[in-house]
Amino acid sequence: MPRFRTALLAAGFAAACGLTASAADFTTVKGKVVFPGDKIPERKNLQPTQDAAHCLSKWPLKSDDVIVNPKNKGIKNVVVWLRPDDTDVKAAFPQAKIDPAQAKAPAKTVEIDQPVCMFAPHVITARVGDTIVVKNSAPVAHNFFWTSANNGSINVTVPAGGQHKFQQPLVAENTPIQFKCTIHPWMSGWVRVFDHPYYAVTDENGEFEMKNVPVGKWRIVAWQELVGFRNGREGRLGQQIEVKADTKELKPLDFDVTPKQ
Repeated sequence: MPRFRTALLAAGFAAACGLTASAADFTTVKGKVVFPGDKIPERKNLQPTQDAAHCLSKWPLKSDDVIVNPKNKGIKNVVVWLRPDDTDVKAAFPQAKIDPAQAKAPAKTVEIDQPVCMFAPHVITARVGDTIVVKNSAPVAHNFFWTSANNGSINVTVPAGGQHKFQQPLVAENTPIQFKCTIHPWMSGWVRVFDHPYYAVTDENGEFEMKNVPVGKWRIVAWQELVGFRNGREGRLGQQIEVKADTKELKPLDFDVTPKQ
């Protein structure tokens, strides 16, 4: 069902029952994901095997599958999101609880670029209905390859200065989707698609923010590409939190992202 129809039905149901949302029903949730140990994983140097002159023209290439800030131990590119306070891993976020403004928000265009032989951003989050545009601002050709359960398969060459727009909007996908450049095989990235707006990707300090979160009891989930869920398989259910009317500053989430040997 299109997002705006879902929003209208939810609003009609609320009005019929005498229920109306107010600003006090929603708040901002902020947090930080940090590395718990002292031996911070180091980023590996990458040696380009194609278009080396361009790939090394601005800085040395380093792996971006694990990035921990040595100054504050914040972990970059961790995807965090909210789910129901429920032990059923398949439980969906209740659409009627979504902030009305976000429930009817228009779909967005999510951009992925390939400027200097690395994808930017490296980790992307999107919502059902959004569309992806793959750009190539580099002076050399790149390739964009991905395969997914619900969002098809793509294998296209993107010429220098060109772009490729997905033909169809994104649909729900429970698992992360990896994308690659087959011309430059060290290049890869990830997309996670959600059917609600309460998700984020941590920045260079490991910080994240989700706005207009409904007050109540939820679970917060954290996922990192190399090790998967925080707290292993059980981490799929997330950690219980209670969101109250004032801005909620969560305790830092410890996440050991040390690559497994």
